[in-house]
Amino acid sequence: MQVVQEDGESFENLLRRFTQQVKKAGVLSEFKRKRFFVSKGVERREKMKKSQQRQRRKQQRG
Repeated sequence: MQVVQEDGESFENLLRRFTQQVKKAGVLSEFKRKRFFVSKGVERREKMKKSQQRQRRKQQRG
């Protein structure tokens, strides 16, 4: 990630723009996800579980 300081821009604004770009790129979430090894089977089961939870919530709402 790289952010170039604009003329007259404060450090706080620069830091805020950098933080927004990091969040938008998903750098931190990717790091947290890859912090521990998870086998393909476990990853697939977790994905299915989350999908089923989303479907249940969607059905409850409407």
